[in-house]
Amino acid sequence: MILKDDPGVTAWTRRVGDHLPLFFLLSLISIQVQSDIEFPKDHHFSWKTGQWGQCVGEECGSGGVQTRTLWCVHTEGWTTHHSHCQHTDKPESQRHCFKVCEWHQDLFEWEVSDWGACVLVPFFSNELKLRTAECVTAQHGIQRRKVQCVRTSNRTTVTSRICEFFSQKLATEQACLIPCPQDCVVSDFTSWSSCSKTCGVGLQHRTRHVLATPMYGGANCPNLTQTRTCSSPAACPAGESEHQYSLKVGPWSECRLPHHKGVLLSGRTTVDFSSSSKEKNTVKRHTQASHQHHHHAHNTHPMSWELEVGYQTRQVRCTRSDGKNAMLSLCMQDNSPLTFQACVMPKDCETSDWSPWSPCSKTCRAVDLSPGYRLRTRIMTQIPIGGGKGCPALEEKEACNIIGDLLPNCPRYIWRTTDWGECRIAPLLSQQDRRLANISILCGGGIQTRETYCVQVPDDSAPHHRKEVSRPVSARLCASGEPPLAVQHCSVPCQHHCPLSQWSPWGACLHDNCEEPQGRKGFRQRRRQVVWEPSGPPETCPHLVESIPCEDPACYLWQVQPEERCIPAKGSCGPGTVVQNVTCINVEGEEVPSSRCADDPPPAVVACEVACPGDCVVGSWSPWSSCSHSCATKNAEGRQSRARNVLALPGNEGTECPAAPALEEWRVCNDHPCMVFYWEASAWGPCIEDASMNLNGTGFWNGTPTCAVGVQIRKVNCMKMNVGQVISKRCPDSARPETVRPCLLPCKKDCIVTPFSEWTACPSACMPANTTEATQSRYRTIVQRSANGGQECPDTLYEERECESLPVCPVYRWRTHKWHSCTLVPDSVRQGIAGAGEACGNGLETRGVRCVGEDGELVDMTECLRWAGVLPPQIRRCRVACKDDCALTAWSKFTECAGCGSSRSRKRSLTGRSKKKEHCLKEELYPLVETETCPCDEFLSQPYGNWSTCILPDPSAPGSLQGWTSHREVKECGQGQRYKAVACIDQQGHLVNPTLCTDSGYVVEVCHIPCPLDCKLSDWSAWSACSASCGGGLKIRSKWLREKAFNGGRPCPKLDLKNQAQVYEATPCHTECSQYEWRTEPWSICTINTVDELPACGEGVQSRKIRCVRRGAAGGEAGSVEDGLCDQDEMPPRARVCFLPCPDHCVTAPWGPWSHCPLPCDQGTARNRTRHVVRLPASEDPACPELVQSEPCVLNSTCFTYQYTVSEWSTCQLSENAICGQGSQSRLLDCVRSDGKVVELKMCKQFGLINKWRLSGSCVVDCPVSCLLSDWSPWAECSHTCGNQGQTLRSRRILQEAHEEGRPCPTQLAQTKPCPVRPCYTWLLSNWSPCTVEGAECGEGRRRRNLSCVVHRGEWPDSPSAQPVQEELCGDKQQQQSQQELELPCFVPCPGDCHLTEWSSWSSCQLTCLEGRSFETTGRQARSRAVVIQVMENQDSCPHQAFETQPCKGGKCHSYQWRTGGWSDNERAVWCQRSDGVNVTGGCFPQNRPTTVRHCHPPCTKPFSHCTPSGVCGCEKGYTEVMTTHGFLDYCTRTPGADNKKADVKTNSGRLKPGPSQAQDFFSEWTLRPVGPDGRLKLWVYGVTAVGFILILFIIALSFLVCKPSKTAKTSSPPQKPLTLAYDGDMDM
Repeated sequence: MILKDDPGVTAWTRRVGDHLPLFFLLSLISIQVQSDIEFPKDHHFSWKTGQWGQCVGEECGSGGVQTRTLWCVHTEGWTTHHSHCQHTDKPESQRHCFKVCEWHQDLFEWEVSDWGACVLVPFFSNELKLRTAECVTAQHGIQRRKVQCVRTSNRTTVTSRICEFFSQKLATEQACLIPCPQDCVVSDFTSWSSCSKTCGVGLQHRTRHVLATPMYGGANCPNLTQTRTCSSPAACPAGESEHQYSLKVGPWSECRLPHHKGVLLSGRTTVDFSSSSKEKNTVKRHTQASHQHHHHAHNTHPMSWELEVGYQTRQVRCTRSDGKNAMLSLCMQDNSPLTFQACVMPKDCETSDWSPWSPCSKTCRAVDLSPGYRLRTRIMTQIPIGGGKGCPALEEKEACNIIGDLLPNCPRYIWRTTDWGECRIAPLLSQQDRRLANISILCGGGIQTRETYCVQVPDDSAPHHRKEVSRPVSARLCASGEPPLAVQHCSVPCQHHCPLSQWSPWGACLHDNCEEPQGRKGFRQRRRQVVWEPSGPPETCPHLVESIPCEDPACYLWQVQPEERCIPAKGSCGPGTVVQNVTCINVEGEEVPSSRCADDPPPAVVACEVACPGDCVVGSWSPWSSCSHSCATKNAEGRQSRARNVLALPGNEGTECPAAPALEEWRVCNDHPCMVFYWEASAWGPCIEDASMNLNGTGFWNGTPTCAVGVQIRKVNCMKMNVGQVISKRCPDSARPETVRPCLLPCKKDCIVTPFSEWTACPSACMPANTTEATQSRYRTIVQRSANGGQECPDTLYEERECESLPVCPVYRWRTHKWHSCTLVPDSVRQGIAGAGEACGNGLETRGVRCVGEDGELVDMTECLRWAGVLPPQIRRCRVACKDDCALTAWSKFTECAGCGSSRSRKRSLTGRSKKKEHCLKEELYPLVETETCPCDEFLSQPYGNWSTCILPDPSAPGSLQGWTSHREVKECGQGQRYKAVACIDQQGHLVNPTLCTDSGYVVEVCHIPCPLDCKLSDWSAWSACSASCGGGLKIRSKWLREKAFNGGRPCPKLDLKNQAQVYEATPCHTECSQYEWRTEPWSICTINTVDELPACGEGVQSRKIRCVRRGAAGGEAGSVEDGLCDQDEMPPRARVCFLPCPDHCVTAPWGPWSHCPLPCDQGTARNRTRHVVRLPASEDPACPELVQSEPCVLNSTCFTYQYTVSEWSTCQLSENAICGQGSQSRLLDCVRSDGKVVELKMCKQFGLINKWRLSGSCVVDCPVSCLLSDWSPWAECSHTCGNQGQTLRSRRILQEAHEEGRPCPTQLAQTKPCPVRPCYTWLLSNWSPCTVEGAECGEGRRRRNLSCVVHRGEWPDSPSAQPVQEELCGDKQQQQSQQELELPCFVPCPGDCHLTEWSSWSSCQLTCLEGRSFETTGRQARSRAVVIQVMENQDSCPHQAFETQPCKGGKCHSYQWRTGGWSDNERAVWCQRSDGVNVTGGCFPQNRPTTVRHCHPPCTKPFSHCTPSGVCGCEKGYTEVMTTHGFLDYCTRTPGADNKKADVKTNSGRLKPGPSQAQDFFSEWTLRPVGPDGRLKLWVYGVTAVGFILILFIIALSFLVCKPSKTAKTSSPPQKPLTLAYDGDMDM
């Protein structure tokens, strides 16, 4: 596309001489933007150029170069080689240009105007035809703006090319939408008025009003009035005049000062009377230039105000009912109307100059990007008087810092917190526990609190440290953010008991130090261990080592183990030797070098003997029995024994058996004295400094930063059991605990305090005299408490001081002059209008007013307007008595008052001739007595409203909020006060200040809030028996419910079905499985019953004693108990068969123990036991018995498996001083045999079982945290400044919700209190009065309303309780009147006048909407005035109907829809209805209007035919339709027997068909319509009916056959009746 030259560029080049420096810049940077097709070589190929590139050059200025791309293109659009285009016509691809520098950009910029209004465009974007489509939602429009490039220096316009180099030119046009045209919408007409005449022919009218004015090119409003003639049946009396006459007055002229007679007519209105009815009356107005009134005074303000009295006149005339003027005498009555009166010369409002603009309210850049505003004010220097111009706005507001990019960022405010306070446990206790507990020793879980405060965030660029403290600000500034948690759980470590193991057996006698043995004294020791380390700091554990002094200690001993059996020296029996394995072992049984054993080693070879046949055979020694005493005393010592048995008696020649005493041995055991010594250590002392261990500054100890390492010291003493402290030598030094250990010295923490907050604001205004000095305060908050010797916190956290002395408010007062004499209308005016007369009547008198200061000097009037209160009246009505006036004496003094509630009066009387004048005797005109209520200082108190909630006294002192508060338990009960507001009433029943009745404005009453009672439980019950009769189990104790919680106390724990609290404690217990055991003595010698003296050998019997003893009891008969206490199943045998070998027989040792069965106990495995030969037989016969015996392994008989089991967990065990928090739980380990029997743990250990069960662990008991609340906020300001609706509020927030059995939060988080009932004083505007015309019947009048001061109780304006009071209580009435319109001109039409009605009420608020949605917030409402014609002759002088609109809030979208009534004689009503149900004219699319008349097509031309309501041709009554095959009426034929009720069905279907019915409407919806266009049933309907009838017959017959009873009965056929009924009247079918 080839564009024409830009005319703007051409014009610029012509003027280039004027701007030569700019010429170079512009000529070199002008860029051709469009890509052009140039220089056609032939009809097929041509050159195409690209856009000029950027100006490139090494330096700024004219040395730059621009390039562009060239193509040779075919007309079809494809590119080809350059040779196809003519090179002579080739455009240039490079040119010089002016390279623009960065700083050139500062010289020019785009200047953009605002968008213009949206204007309709007649064409669519790409079409040239006129738009004819109907507007649906909106019309296309366009709006334009001006964009031009200007110099930044002087804002002169230059070519746009310059700015285009730096940035793209902004769009100058944009599309917009204009809503569719909206026609004027008017209401329905009112009903017709009454006839204007009671006799003869008159007029009546009806009107309607505008609901919506035309917009966006919509149709104008129709005529709002309809007029029609009306006639009364009564004829007018013959003698009555044809016309009525009325006195009509014109408007009052402007008030003017009296001048000389030459300008008397200036400002008057005169009327030319004309007898011709065709000519209109000409009204001539004589005007003079009025003097100017300025809004702005000059720099000086007035020092006094003086008023001038002028006069004003009006014109009076007599009008006839047809609008013609008549002679005044036809209208005049006794008194002539007033045509002149005195008036105040109007004074316009005057104001001072504007004050300077206030600082912008937006001083920083916020997130919301809303602009700030600034204000300026001016003061009124002259109150408008006498209808002068009102005051302009005294305050002006404008936006500022709209963008705010250059402003600093707004300060951000965030919550900060102090350090956490100490962990406290007492708040977790219930009332019951709190009385019993020793608070100082409590430990475990608790809560700690901290304070939150609001600070301003420092600038991001500023470095800040974690502990940086900022000045606290009001918490309201942080209200948008959620405050940090002020409460958290914590714990105080408990001292736990050391869980200890059993004592080990006493060890051997050892040197104190085996490495360096000294002397012959040693110690035997036993030990125990701490089972598991408690999590908290342990108490000082009891001693773990006990020692007993002993003689001849030996750290190392020789251990002897025989390696093989006795080997005879000669032959198979007799003396021999046995080799022993001798090793040196230490106390733990480990082998050590032989040199460690001090004594000589035992011999490695020892003599022995093997019994020969016939010798006595004795068995090996049994193990030593347990020692009878644990230590030796003077009276007893420990002993233990062992024994051996004779296995075979000797022969005649054999070796004899040893004597009986030789078969038993005794020895002394535990011969050490019963003196047990142990080291006792005291608790560790505090950590103190130790110069030798200083770490030179901050270091790390186990990863924790520390300031220094100190030491802890404790005492260690040697103690003798049951005696006390002894010298240290008595205890082994090796077991002595350490007395010094290193420790961490905590760092010193200095107190950290925030800076003081800003001082609270002082009053900015002046102080009235005799008021108390205002104070201001500031506070600071402790962020970190001092600790470990750090710097202490300051004492002062709250400061208060008096405000700097504010100036006392200045005292100004009004000074009034004397009243001037009564000023009347000048004589010249009166005589010129009313003829000669006396100078008397009503006038005005004025006085001057000045403003004086305290010293009496005159000052600006504005000072008194501000400080001196109500302006005294400057004008009042007066009267100069006329000769005919009633003369009265002056009022007497008021009579004395008799007290409150009484009244006083004063009198006056008529004088002279007035006593005889009739009109002077009228009391209503000239009252002679005046009565008023006496002033009274007695007031009545009336309590008002409900009592407030019970408010508890606030325990916090002023300023304590600012300190470091540990959040105390807020008292929620006890004695408080409740308040009820008092209304103070004077004798007239008016509300007055409540301080006249009470000091506070309240009735105060003591009240009580019942205290919450916590749930009470019993003490712990006794422990139950252990749940396991054998092994590990649990024993339980519990509490039960005594009292339920009441009134918000701590709730009970979960209750069981019996309403008992499920609070129990379970702890592990262990029941010994075998407390008693069988103890056996050695078997007796085998006894054989021999008859002769032959050697006793062979089978015999041996016996032994068995006793039931307590497990672990020492030996001796004393320990025996009843046999029934031991397990009878395990009772060992008391006797057994034995075999005593004969002297020549083989002798074997007793059987060894059974070997272990391989686990698991599988069938097919066996266990063995062995014995060996101790004496060989004399001969091979008999041979030795078997030496190995085996038996099958049977589960739970000969073979057992073992496994570990554990008991149930105990409940979480806390320290006895803890309520909750970290605890421990434990369970016990048992070894269980496969047959279910609990056995000793060593059995499981013997089989190498590994215990994988955890027997102890930590646990947590949840803390019963009661609800914690913040302090109450200060009482807010009263919601109403006056009246009885005011309430003040305070609130608090939940810092910590209740947890577990903690006391729940109260429901009351806010409290309200009524405010004192202060009187509300309001200026009350009365309603507008009807239009009144003074001294005439019609014409120009005034509509007035009054301004009065009323007192009410704040329910205004809903309550009618307002009562009038003195105007001074509401303020300056004159100033208030200057802001209100109290008088409006109005017009009372004379009979026959054509006039406008009163304004209609405002219509509902309506928005401009698109598809039911509005895109504006402000709607419009309209009102209108219609024209009323009283006499047709006056139509020409009628005014035009009027309407006006105003913006409104809260509008609605309205839609309009056509509505139709029902058809009647082929006609129906059609109207437009608004979506809110109002019937209107206008608003609906005329193109969519439904038809009001219905026609038949084709027309009904047949004889006796007519158009039926259904829209088809039918026949008249008595005729039958005969239809064509197409369903149209062919002709009408008379119906035979038309009067007979039984007529042809087919005939009746057409003629007697009712009007449009619901059934017809229903059928009309069907696709298959049963009724044809002529109203007759179609043929297929009969067919369907017949088929349906046959189907019903079939179903009835089938039902009859199925349900037929077995016995036949006399029954009538039910189906026949319906058949008969169905065909009744339809015989021809």
